[in-house]
Amino acid sequence: MAGKTLFDKIWDAHVVEAVPDGPQVLYIDRHLIHEVTSPQAFAGLEKRGIPLFRPQQTIATADHNVPTKNQHLPINDPLSKSQVDALIANCARHGVELYGLGHPNQGIVHVIGPELGITQPGMTIVCGDSHTSTHGAFGCIAFGIGTSEVEQVFSTQCILQTRPKTMRIKVNGSLAEGVGAKDIILYIIAQISTSGGTGYFVEFAGSAIESLSMEGRMTVCNMSIELGARGGMIAPDETTFAYMQGRDFAPKGEEWAKNMAFWKTLYTDEDAVFDKEINFAAADIEPMITYGTNPAMGVGVSQPLPVANGDPSFAKALDYMQFAEGQPILDQEVDFVFIGSCTNSRIEDLREVAALVKGRKKAANITAWIVPGSKRVEEQAKEEGLDKILAEAGFELREPGCSACLAMNEDKIPAGKYCVSTSNRNFEGRQGPGSRTLLASPATAAVAAITGKITDVRKFLN
Repeated sequence: MAGKTLFDKIWDAHVVEAVPDGPQVLYIDRHLIHEVTSPQAFAGLEKRGIPLFRPQQTIATADHNVPTKNQHLPINDPLSKSQVDALIANCARHGVELYGLGHPNQGIVHVIGPELGITQPGMTIVCGDSHTSTHGAFGCIAFGIGTSEVEQVFSTQCILQTRPKTMRIKVNGSLAEGVGAKDIILYIIAQISTSGGTGYFVEFAGSAIESLSMEGRMTVCNMSIELGARGGMIAPDETTFAYMQGRDFAPKGEEWAKNMAFWKTLYTDEDAVFDKEINFAAADIEPMITYGTNPAMGVGVSQPLPVANGDPSFAKALDYMQFAEGQPILDQEVDFVFIGSCTNSRIEDLREVAALVKGRKKAANITAWIVPGSKRVEEQAKEEGLDKILAEAGFELREPGCSACLAMNEDKIPAGKYCVSTSNRNFEGRQGPGSRTLLASPATAAVAAITGKITDVRKFLN
């Protein structure tokens, strides 16, 4: 019998029932919720008089719509206030643990799950949010679901799913200085397109992936959605276990030893067969930046922009961004720098930015926002003195939330302005109506803030 992929091992262990030649009923270990996609699901339950089946397996936080300034004050925005109030009331009524504004565990849902040890290898994890794939960095099957599916999980702790195909993307070799996890995933998306992973669950592997910290691995898995994949995952290893040990919800004592024995079985067998395999060389990757209106429109910073070759959607994207075919992206002036989102708002990201900007000042034309992914990240940044370094460089350290990633809150990039952003999507108007987004790593964003333009971080390091 052929071996199993990591995906197969976890999926098969969670199938409750299978419809012949149809979908499967999958058991869900952890359900994460926030204020935007849960109110209708709670209302649906109540309308049908169904209790929440296993409330202890659901964790809630407020993140998408929340202000990132003065969180101790009542929320000004009426929509945000009503959504957050509904989350508070729903969680109280149904016995769900809530980390709301002001709670020391509050933060972006995909940041707090890992940092609290809620996310563990071998689990199935869902959330009404596409970037749930972030948790796959721990060797989980984690994916985003719609509001009607949130209601399914509330009522049964299961979900009806069609089994995806499997893909392995290997990145082997050593990364150059100045190149990190965000550059890896932006490079992969630029190579295989935003539909290259459609229909697949992707396992990321190879020496360059294994060399990443857990925070780097989360960045890679986070953007597997931008490949069109159902989710992304990385097999757990000693890096994973070291990160998890001692976290609030991680197993302790004998339970830790028992879980470790299981976690060490979570790898792809040598003779396992994937539906598709793709290989990349780490040496081919340089600091990346996007120039268009989907995440696949990315280039290495030293490269000129491609030529449209008669593609009307490409020409439309360049017109929106006010860029020309074949122009260099280096030295392009920008207006805003946003460091945050579930892709890049963890303590390592803030440390990297602080190290690059220490003793320097941001350019006069730049507005620089740094939005930590959680209260814990914010507190740690203060404990390490990063807040002072950032303030001296002219960066504004805000309070946790999704912020300018999706502009559902007050943090919007003005029309026509360019923002170098560490978030995950650069669609038209994603960061505010008429805004122009260039996706990049925290390092590339930091040096853009200092110089006021797109800059090659490798030259900065030397």
